Parts: sequence; structure tokens; C-alpha cells
Amino acid sequence: MKLVHCVAGCLVLASASALADATARIVVQHSFLAGFRYYEGRSLWEDMRVGDPLTLVREPGNPHDPYAVRVEWRGHTLGYVPRRENGHLARQMGHGAPLAGRITDLHKARNGRNRVSYEISVPLK
Repeated sequence: MKLVHCVAGCLVLASASALADATARIVVQHSFLAGFRYYEGRSLWEDMRVGDPLTLVREPGNPHDPYAVRVEWRGHTLGYVPRRENGHLARQMGHGAPLAGRITDLHKARNGRNRVSYEISVPLK
């Protein structure tokens, strides 16, 4: 095991093989998906896993929000980046920034609602 230092001052233990496969990235956003209960996520809940990649899709013609960023998992709509957090992402996507998304947590609430946490990052070269 090797000791790896995180930018935020945390310490992480990782195996040498995990380090060889790792790519450096900067996390630019971490949040809950907006609108998850209105889309396909409910029927896909049992198949989703923490770490699964997410696809970000700009929707400049969205009638409700010109900065809308749809979040998809394996081609299925899960929800949207929250409106209060999507302006900067939308602009960066418009400039061709290589943004990547992934599931960071799957929350099953006592009241039966499911929530998905995600992060968006920029890979470093």
C-alpha cells in the first residue's frame, strides 16, 4: 500500500495497482441530482452503483432553463444539474471543456425517496 496525499489535506491509502490505473482530476462540483423522482431513475435504482460514469448533456433550448444540463446514466435520463449550479457548467460545456460525471452516493431515505449524489470533474493531462 502507498500513502497518497490529497489536495484538501486528507490522506488516502491506495494499492500500487490502483495508483497505476488512476487518472488525475479536479472535482468542480458535488451535489444531489435535481428532479430524480420525475425521470427513469426509479426503475434503474437497483442497477446503479457508486462510481458509475454519468453523461452530461447540454440543453440550450430547454424552455424552463437556458443553462440546463441533463444527467444520464447508460443513456437514461436521471435528472438535471440543479439550476443554481448549472450556469458555469453550461458555459464550460459550450467552450468544449472535457467534463466527466460519476455517481458518488445513492441515498435511500426512510420516506421512500431515493436521491443520487454526483460529482463533476475535469481530467488533468
